[in-house]
Amino acid sequence: MTRQVPVRCGDRSYDVLIGPGVRSALPGIIDAIGARRVAVVSARPVEWVPDTGAETLLLPARDGEPDKNLATVEALCAAFVRSGLTRSDAVVSVGGGTTTDVVGLAAALYHRGVPVVHLPTTLLAQVDASVGGKTAVNLPEGKNLVGAYWQPAAVLCDTDYLTTLPPRELRNGLGEIARCHFIGAPGLQGLPLSEQIAASVTLKAGIVSADERDTGLRHLLNYGHTLGHALEAATGFALRHGEGVAIGTVFAGLLAGTLGRIPPERVSEHRAVVASYGLPTALPDDADPGTLLALMRRDKKARSGLTFVLDGPAGAELVADVPERAVAHALARMERAPLDRLVTGAAGTEAAVT
Repeated sequence: MTRQVPVRCGDRSYDVLIGPGVRSALPGIIDAIGARRVAVVSARPVEWVPDTGAETLLLPARDGEPDKNLATVEALCAAFVRSGLTRSDAVVSVGGGTTTDVVGLAAALYHRGVPVVHLPTTLLAQVDASVGGKTAVNLPEGKNLVGAYWQPAAVLCDTDYLTTLPPRELRNGLGEIARCHFIGAPGLQGLPLSEQIAASVTLKAGIVSADERDTGLRHLLNYGHTLGHALEAATGFALRHGEGVAIGTVFAGLLAGTLGRIPPERVSEHRAVVASYGLPTALPDDADPGTLLALMRRDKKARSGLTFVLDGPAGAELVADVPERAVAHALARMERAPLDRLVTGAAGTEAAVT
């Protein structure tokens, strides 16, 4: 069954197709764009790359944070030049979240913007990175600090790709699904994976349609991300994005409780929901609170002191100028566990891809 989720951004609107085999829709999308030439940037084997229906340049990519930088964007743009790619042509990404981000930024910058179509091949990329038009790369100083808004022409979430993923990579995507419980999509636990994807994408599409440029409501999508990004950086990305977000979601509940925004039972609900997905809920036992605080101060949302998206009486909202002592207290209340147990010790995810 194919699900179609619209993302409405005026003349930048597009559809997200979710289901088995939806990558076969790519030639029709390229034809509708009117591109005569396509650059496909793929972090997956050649047999995973569908026909584009046009003259195609295939460029290899590598998923992973080490290649999510400006040097990779520059190399892609140089390859576009050498291939003669014009503003009337198109770019396609095939890979996980980092490939989606890098290719999206390269498409946004090349000739001041060329159409891009995303074929996310990981659960994390399908529920998060490929939808919404945020593109960014890392600097040594922090995650996603250089980027642009560039909406894709289409997103094809082919669930057949997910059947090849190892358990940890599926868990990585579940981190983004778990945090949806606290920003408008509760009760996704136990649903078939394809329904979890569709619900997550529908939630994100509605938020992006209302706030494309992150001026208000879209901040909700960063639930759990402030500490999550800090943990990624502090562990040298030994913790993956979804794992960091899962731990960050538990922390967001503790911090909201510390500030008196939510009662103890709602604090406990944060941990219970995250744990129900087989995700880590504890800080690495060697994580230094001072380092984490310094990294969280650099968060993109932090325009006024330490800033977090936190649950409260009216639901989740952006909260600025959170006292450092409250953040330190919440960090001290977090459980601790060895890093290797956090990345391998959570229950395996055997969700059926349907």
